[in-house]
Amino acid sequence: MKTSESLNTTANLQDCDTVYEALINAHEGLSDKDSAKLNAKLILFLINHIGNKNVILEAIEKSQAN
Repeated sequence: MKTSESLNTTANLQDCDTVYEALINAHEGLSDKDSAKLNAKLILFLINHIGNKNVILEAIEKSQAN
């Protein structure tokens, strides 16, 4: 699987409203702890899907920036 070597920060999600709604619904009724656990699992699945260490590290760095 060929992946890009840099983080794509341009809007790239199709039907983002449906995805956002699914994410919000997934958290409905969860405790803060369970919600954080769901987020951690989702992040790890997406990191695995990306599969490119440099892209992942760039995303972490950009997420930490103010």
